Order: sequence, then structure tokens, then C-alpha cells
Amino acid sequence: MSKTLVPVLFLIALVSLAAPPAAKAATLGLDTFLAGEARRDPSAANDSFSALPAALKRSLAANLPPADHAALVSQLLSFHISVPVYVKLVGDFSSAAPGLLRSFAAAAAAAALTSDRFHVIGATTHNLAVGHTLHLDTALSLLGSQISDAIRSHLEASPSPLYLSALHSVPYASVDRIIQKDFRKESSNSAPGFYVYLLNLGSRTKPYAYSLDSKDASLAFTKCLGTLWTGKDRYVWIDLAAGPVEYGPGISGEGVIPEGSSILSPHSMGDRDSKSLHQILSDSVEEVHQAAAIPEEDCGKVLPVYVFDLEYDKLLLLDRYHQAIAFRNMVIAVRTRSSQTVTDYNCNGRHVITQTRNLDRPIIGSVLQSMWGVLPIHLSWSPQHKRTLVDYTWNVGQTPFGPFSDSLSLSFVQRDAARRNVLLTTLNYTITSAIDILQSMAAHGGDKKILKENKHVAFVQRWNLLNYKLEKVVSAVSHFDLEKAMYFLRSSDHDLYAIHTLVYEASQKLEASITCFIDPPFPWASVSLFGVLLFGFCYFHGNRDKIFRGKRKQF
Repeated sequence: MSKTLVPVLFLIALVSLAAPPAAKAATLGLDTFLAGEARRDPSAANDSFSALPAALKRSLAANLPPADHAALVSQLLSFHISVPVYVKLVGDFSSAAPGLLRSFAAAAAAAALTSDRFHVIGATTHNLAVGHTLHLDTALSLLGSQISDAIRSHLEASPSPLYLSALHSVPYASVDRIIQKDFRKESSNSAPGFYVYLLNLGSRTKPYAYSLDSKDASLAFTKCLGTLWTGKDRYVWIDLAAGPVEYGPGISGEGVIPEGSSILSPHSMGDRDSKSLHQILSDSVEEVHQAAAIPEEDCGKVLPVYVFDLEYDKLLLLDRYHQAIAFRNMVIAVRTRSSQTVTDYNCNGRHVITQTRNLDRPIIGSVLQSMWGVLPIHLSWSPQHKRTLVDYTWNVGQTPFGPFSDSLSLSFVQRDAARRNVLLTTLNYTITSAIDILQSMAAHGGDKKILKENKHVAFVQRWNLLNYKLEKVVSAVSHFDLEKAMYFLRSSDHDLYAIHTLVYEASQKLEASITCFIDPPFPWASVSLFGVLLFGFCYFHGNRDKIFRGKRKQF
């Protein structure tokens, strides 16, 4: 008997160790089910809840959410997207530099120098419901000698610049191809993230900065040199030894970058006079659609770009500085017969010459801003100042925004932002809508009071499934799997709609009731005391002459 019992007990123990916990098994089953649904219905057009196996529905119903309304709201506001940043220190850095940089980032986070919420411009509230968390990793890199040799060989072969005080022009590509190769090697062996390469290659006899090509500037064409570059892949590199460079609106205008300065005190952006033109075009949108023969049902999918090609010889820019301006519902651009003109912008001591007949870059940047909410690089929202700030530090290199670059290509900053912004705003709408539903339920007494037993089970299942999908959205965005994030976000809309329907139908069945209370006993003591006081006052008032006459006789 004992010999048979021992193997049986051993097998039971082995099975119990091998079997995953119920919650973990349910999660794995839900992952497998939704992965299959994503392959069958990538756009999440159909609600997959009805196809859930009964075992998964029971596991969703078993995990009851907190009864406290505030706890549920706090749970929705706790979603944070991870932002992994890998900093590579290239060149003359001490071995203690990575640790110092991590300590500085940790101290800045502990002091709450930056907000952990995503910010938006042009909305009632400038903070989204979803936050972000920085994960910083620093390390030394051995690319210094290779990059230094590439820069030195180009400087030795290049002629002297047109002006003695000018910087030598080094093409971005000479350094970027080395860093891009290292980035692809590093990113293939580690988790996805943003890479920042800081180059400290020491001073040189020939001062230099970077441009799209090695051609020198001329009297008719200004080249704005820079010290940084953002790649098409998720990396940026900054050469600390290059420059100094100077660019901005004049020498003291809004957002100017002084020579040798890396940190500036930005100024706020004021109102623009292009609003009147936008109002006129908005009032005429129906006439424009009729003239362009746009079908009525497709008007919501069209972003009109109004280009005013004027027979005018003089300079004419929108709001003095811009060839194109983006609005929520349109883009307005202007050009004249003048092929080029001198603007109020300054670059390395010279005014920037703009090719006014070429509207490709301004329109590309404006369409990105209107369609996908990609903010121009020189604009940012400051929660400390409570306003929009202007900073032209990043307006050189590979960007379609601003007059200081000639690039028509997009870096990872614009590529990621165009897709990420749609995800963030949609996720924010889902979270705020769920909070509104919770507040409506709390006003009616809570979920258990307004929902019957069977409806409450359906609510718990949908609520847990909604939270699960939102967690998947946050995880996918943190790992840059934006297609997966979009699927789960669209799929969560079905659960949000189902929860809203449950609460709405339950609230319609609520009946108002009035509870009658027994009238309190008559306050005889208070009334009697008041009567005595009133009688005494009347008696004193009626006999006041006799009382005071008796007093006078005594004297």
C-alpha cells in the first residue's frame, strides 16, 4: 500500500508544480485567443467577446474590481508608457560618466523637474490621462577613433570656406553612416528604444559643423550648419566639439539660439493674423467643395490645402515668417513671383535666404501638423509656464519644419509621432470615457446597486477585459509595436461601448422613491419659554411710565 502511495503522491506533486496558477493560465489563454482574433480581424471591426470560451469568461467574472469608485479611477489613470533611452558616450569621457548621467537623470525625476504626462497644444486641457516613464541606460562606446578619422579626412580634403571666420562644412552622411551601422547592430541585440550618441572628439584646428552636403554657402544661398542629426531610425547624435553655431529669428528675436549656447530662455508664441484668412475660408468651405466636385459623403476625409500663387513681385509671407500655416481643418500656403527672398531669420551671422517658389517642405510640415498632430520641432508646451514655448535648437538637420534645413525627408521623430499621436489621443479618449461611466455609476449608487446580478457579471467581464486590453496597448506602445497597439485599442472600443450600454439601460430602469418621515413632536418647552419671555416684555413695555415715575419720585 505504501509502495503504491509514494509514486501517486509524487505524480500529484509533479503535476501541481507543472500546472500554472489559474490567473496565469487564464491570461495565457486570453493572449492566445486575442492573438488569433488579431490575425482573423486585424482592424478589430467585430466584437470578439461572444466568441470567448466559457472558461475565459468565468475567469474574467471571478476577478471582481474594487467597489470604491476612486480606486477604479486611480487604476485608469495609472497607465504609463515606458520610454527606453540608451545613451552612448563616444570619445573622451571618463569611466564615471555613465554613472553620473544616470544619477543626474534619477535626481531630476525625483525632484519632479519634468511632468510624467503627455502634453498637447490646442486643447482645453494640456495633459493627457496617460503618462510616460523614462528608463535610461548609459554606456561608453568605442566609435570615437573611427568617427574622428572620418571628420579629419574630410577637413583635410576640403577647401577653405568663403569667409575666414566661417565654419568648415562637413556632410552629415560622413558621420551618420558610422553611427547608423552601430545603431542597427546594438538595436538587434537589445530591447527596442531610442538611442542618443554624444560625441566628444576634442577640439580641432579647423572649426566645423554639419550640413546636408559639403558645398559651401554663397552670396545667393545660405546654408545653415548644425551640430546634431536625427536619423530615419530611432537614434540622434550630437557632436559637442562642432560649432559654435547660431540660428534663429534675427539676433534677438523669439527663440533665437545665440552663439555657443545650448540652453536658452524661450519666449511664448502670440496670436497670428492668419486667423482672419482661416475664418473666411472656413465660411466658404461648401462653395469650395462644390467647385472642386468633392462628393458630400467624402468631405470628412479631405484636408484642403489652399495655395495662393500670387502675381506679386515683393515678399509676402503669412504672419511675416511662414510660407504655410496648418489649421485643424485646412492648410494655407502662399507664394509670389519672387524666386527667393531674405527673411528675418538669422543663421551664423547672415540672414537666411528662402526659396519662396518652393512650397514642398512647408506644405509637408503643415500637413503632418493638421492630419496627425505632429508638432513643429520648435514648439512645445511648458507646464511650468502654462504656455507654448519657442526653441529652435532642433530645427536643423533632417526635419521638414523651419527655414534652417533643406531636407525633404522625415526622421524617426516625425514618423513615430504621426502614428503615436493617433494612439495616444484615442487611448486618452477611451480612458476619459471610462471615467465618465464610473462617475455616472457612482452618482446612481455604484455598480452593485444599479446592475442586477446577471448584468453585474457581464459588467465585471467587460471591465476586466477592457483593462486587460488597455494594458496590452501600453505594453505594445512601449515596445514600439504600434500595429498591435492599434488593434487592442480598436478592440477595446467594443468593450467600452458594451459597458456604456449596460449602465445606460440599467439607469433607465431606476425608479425614484420618496421616503416619508414621522413628524417630530410639538416643542412645548420652547414655545412655553418663548411665551413667558414675550409676556414679560409686553408687561414691561406697557407699564414703563409707572416704573420710571416711581424711580423719579425717589430722587
